[in-house]
Amino acid sequence: MQIDTRTLLAPYRGGRVVRSAWQLVSTFTLFFACWLAMWWSVSVSYWLTLALALPAAGLAVRLFILQHDCGHGSFFPSRTANRIIGNCLGVLTLTPYECWRRQHALHHATNGQLDHRGIGDIHTLTVAEYRQSSRWQRFCYRLYRHPLVLFGVGPFLHFVVLQRLASRLPRHWRNEKRSVHLTNAALAAVIVAACWFVGPWTFTRVHLPVVFLSASWGVWLFYVQHQFEPSYWQRDERWDHGAAAVQGSSHLVLPWPLTWFTANIGLHHLHHLDSHLANYSLAPCYRAHPQLQTARRLTLRSSLACIRLKLWDEESQRLVSFREARRLVQ
Repeated sequence: MQIDTRTLLAPYRGGRVVRSAWQLVSTFTLFFACWLAMWWSVSVSYWLTLALALPAAGLAVRLFILQHDCGHGSFFPSRTANRIIGNCLGVLTLTPYECWRRQHALHHATNGQLDHRGIGDIHTLTVAEYRQSSRWQRFCYRLYRHPLVLFGVGPFLHFVVLQRLASRLPRHWRNEKRSVHLTNAALAAVIVAACWFVGPWTFTRVHLPVVFLSASWGVWLFYVQHQFEPSYWQRDERWDHGAAAVQGSSHLVLPWPLTWFTANIGLHHLHHLDSHLANYSLAPCYRAHPQLQTARRLTLRSSLACIRLKLWDEESQRLVSFREARRLVQ
């Protein structure tokens, strides 16, 4: 699909100070108010605390997407403002900003490229690679792709544990390693202050559900944005940025409240066409240009079917389940 993104998207590129500042202040205020309400509710009913964890987690996801826009330089016109706000939000979202920004840039540069998988994406093997794997490797891959791991334990471990480890990064990523250490130090200070204020046990009971739910929700969003059918994966010589953006990124249509919590990130194909569009510019741009409305549309119900997709079959050019892969090789 050939789209002149320079012409179509140029009027929507870049952030607007007042709009971005309002999003930032209002979202953080609501998150803080929700957290305080959870703290108060612990003495009333822990079931009420868990119920309040749902909107709190949604607000945490929204804060992450605002940080995401900072990482693309699309939230504020000022690069300095984006870096300062992005680093501050990284403490709340447990995500070292500079490290994540580089990894995510690689994801955008290689989305849908079979020869460049492994950084900033959901680990996906081809059917041929899976066949050539050892039994232990197959077991590990199947465990990794199990819904309870991929959307439950895995996201929690990723944000709480793996994001704290600078040792997992390439040696020459010095700035990114520094970001991990600084984020960890700031996070430790915030946790100590919160534990001093409300008590360590209360802090754990309040914040742990928010972290678990927001991490799982965030990974699910990322999964259905790129793991669906029909999708797009190509080797380097055949890869095309426009095709990868429109065919390899979904349009997740959510009810309005969830669209607000996820800051329009469901228009993911448009975001991949031009990552310099702020979240609030995606919907107006989409409505104005019918030629941008051809991406695969998913709803909450139809997105559940994506969970069964595990492997990319290069011969049929589609994602398949483990059961389908067995039939293909028989």
